[in-house]
Amino acid sequence: MRLTAITAALSLTAGAALAEGVAPDDVSYSDYGEVTVSLSGQPGDATRGREIFANKSQGNCVSCHAVTELADVPFHGEVGPILDGVGSYRTAEELRGIVANAKMTFEGTVMPAFYKTSGFIRPGDGYTGKAAPDDLAPILSAQEIEDVVAFLMTLQDS
Repeated sequence: MRLTAITAALSLTAGAALAEGVAPDDVSYSDYGEVTVSLSGQPGDATRGREIFANKSQGNCVSCHAVTELADVPFHGEVGPILDGVGSYRTAEELRGIVANAKMTFEGTVMPAFYKTSGFIRPGDGYTGKAAPDDLAPILSAQEIEDVVAFLMTLQDS
């Protein structure tokens, strides 16, 4: 009986920790930049990920990447690769790592780290021109990263 109570308590504690997700500084990247565990502990919502991807005030991914499925969104960029079919040749783990911090996969990339809060060189504090007093908030939340990854996984070759 006592062992069952302890096991139940540990399960609840582990479940609560997983539900909170992984903090930006605690993300574990493989040697090739993959992130194998969900950052939020929840599955991504591809519909929401599409919105984040296309929204200029959120992910703003479409400003650098073209995606045929998003033909209704104007002004696709040409800085990054076209992402048509990316779900066919990248795994969710690879995409999660790239969206969270692309520099872990592509060292010299100009793609921003969407789930990073520290380690910047004198980041600005808004538009004041002064260095930020503390770590910055991530551009996207853990769940938003999962949502974008879910959307990218829907982009399959026909």
